Amino acid sequence: QVQLVESGGGVVQAGGSLTLSCAASGRTFSSYAVGWFRQAPGKEREFVAAISRTDGRTRYAESMKGRLTISLDNIKNSVYLQMKSLKPEDTAVYYCAATPGGLVPYDALYRYWGQGTQVTVSS
Repeated sequence: QVQLVESGGGVVQAGGSLTLSCAASGRTFSSYAVGWFRQAPGKEREFVAAISRTDGRTRYAESMKGRLTISLDNIKNSVYLQMKSLKPEDTAVYYCAATPGGLVPYDALYRYWGQGTQVTVSS
């Protein structure tokens, strides 16, 4: 079993930046990819970014490209999501998740999920 815990959410003004963290514990999942998703009220969960824990390859949602940086620290078993130039429409609960399926943008293919962290961007 793998446990994922997100942190770093909060309230930020539009144009600001925020870094989310995802700490993993439990069984070793060195071959998994870790992704970030978000879900705004009344909307479906959507893919944000993903990173491979084996070779560091990344994938970003086109709508947010240029404003995101996903990174990992394998020693700390943690994945980070840096977000900049935040907009009110970025307000959502952000989840990290792990998949053995590579850098896929489909939430159904992610096996383990964290509880989420709220990001609120005020205008």
